[in-house]
Amino acid sequence: MTYREIREKFQKFFESKGHKLVPSASLVPENDSSVLFTTAGMQQFKPYYTGAMDVEKDFGSLNTASIQKAVRTSAIEEVGDESHLTFFEMLGNFSFGGYEKKEAIQYAHEFITKEMGLPIDYVSVFGGDSDVSADEESEKIWKEIDSNIKIEKYGKEDNFWGPTGEEGPCGPSTEIFVNGVEIWNLVFNEFYCSKDKKLEPLKMKGVDTGMGLERLAMVSQGKSNVYETDLFIATMDKIRELSPKDEEHSQRIIADHIRSAVFIISDGVFPSNTDKGYILRRLIRRAVRQADLVGMPRGSLAKVANVVINDYGNVYENLVTKGEEIRNEIQKEENSFIANLSKGLKQLEKLGNNISGKDAFDLYQSYGFPIEMTRGIVILEKGGSVDMEGYKEELKKHSELSTTASAGRFKGGLAGSGDMETKYHTATHLLFAVLRKILGEEVEQKGSNITPERLRFDFSYPQKLTDEEKQQVENLVNQKIEEGLDTSMQEVSVEEAKKMGAHGVFDKKYGDKVKVYKIGDFSLEICGGPHVKNTSELGEFKITKEESSSGGIRRIRAVLE
Repeated sequence: MTYREIREKFQKFFESKGHKLVPSASLVPENDSSVLFTTAGMQQFKPYYTGAMDVEKDFGSLNTASIQKAVRTSAIEEVGDESHLTFFEMLGNFSFGGYEKKEAIQYAHEFITKEMGLPIDYVSVFGGDSDVSADEESEKIWKEIDSNIKIEKYGKEDNFWGPTGEEGPCGPSTEIFVNGVEIWNLVFNEFYCSKDKKLEPLKMKGVDTGMGLERLAMVSQGKSNVYETDLFIATMDKIRELSPKDEEHSQRIIADHIRSAVFIISDGVFPSNTDKGYILRRLIRRAVRQADLVGMPRGSLAKVANVVINDYGNVYENLVTKGEEIRNEIQKEENSFIANLSKGLKQLEKLGNNISGKDAFDLYQSYGFPIEMTRGIVILEKGGSVDMEGYKEELKKHSELSTTASAGRFKGGLAGSGDMETKYHTATHLLFAVLRKILGEEVEQKGSNITPERLRFDFSYPQKLTDEEKQQVENLVNQKIEEGLDTSMQEVSVEEAKKMGAHGVFDKKYGDKVKVYKIGDFSLEICGGPHVKNTSELGEFKITKEESSSGGIRRIRAVLE
């Protein structure tokens, strides 16, 4: 059975059982800052479990089903084995008071044994602990369905799931194993876990199940690992075609990481040094390292990405519409890292097999080596060790220094005065001038915030920018960067600044003299500085997000590459 047939069978089955089919949410969670990425199918439904939103009003049913895109990187170093992946699709059925354990277990048993024709090895249930009693109800239901079924009892680590993030619904679970592989996890949300880890009973009990499409395809197709399934065949074939060396483990890592990168970029995330962008950067750079190990020529990863796009384009149309952007982002990140890779590897070779925390941090700072990559090379390839505690201490020191440096913020929102902050500050001036030129002179600055990794700019505008407008803004900023405009500054009185046409927040209190920064003949603003001498120093400007900040105020987030 192909993976497309499995998808269709799952959807038809639960639709026949009265479930509303709901499209996959974005990998970037909406209104949930507790996690960087969507990690489970239930994430988009969290407000319905707590009663904060009305599921019948929104979906016309108390029961839903979805095939959710998900990213988890907690086991990134396990990728390359038979079943661990960073990106996967989660088949799930959910109920918000429509049914409870009995129906959930019956549906799962019917789908696995009758629809898929697979034998169940055994199931597991929650055995209880000092906080929560054993799930005897699930055990009883399983025995009623099949008196001969093998049942294992496990603790919280295996059979108590949730919450996603710091707080949320959670509860005991029962898991289904086929061919020794955990296939389906059925979670019975009976509690709400608060940030202080206290469990309170939910007013409305819910059902939340998740089954990995890749694992289900593996067992139904009789394969020994997920990379042999039709989800990966074309991708693995392309990687082997481009690889002079036949290193299966490296090829699997490339396949997984590039597949993840394709989907992450398609949902509006770009490589950077913070948050989601850093996860993406780690994935691409680990793929670059593995591509180097198997001898793949430069530019190969974009070709691999193209296969992923073609494979999934019929299901996720945005992969096709954003195909060029996805390939370009992967290519740019590969090009930017490949130059440092050989230098970093030489430095790593000099350091030997036992790497101190400081050296590991320096490899990241100087050569862009994510700690996971350093660990992979030193531990897995060389049999050495990395002082992780020392690394964390160095990271903490760096964070404290950055925090101290940014404690006295400039009034314009600058978080420090390092090289990158300076570049972002100048880019913010260009962005403001471009917005006024494209959207109209009525646009006014309403706030900004700058870090070494990105800029955030708030401005007055009554509506969401169209894709065309965002592209125009991005293009014009980059045009002004390429023109190499000089930056100059002069100190004048506020009245003189007004006469010059300088932009500023004139209802705030300025001193007797103000600094006016001029960027070519394009931008003129009252500002505390600092700025680059010439816009050619900035690099490429890219908008990563445009959203509402509040009523009548829009917000743009952007990076320099």
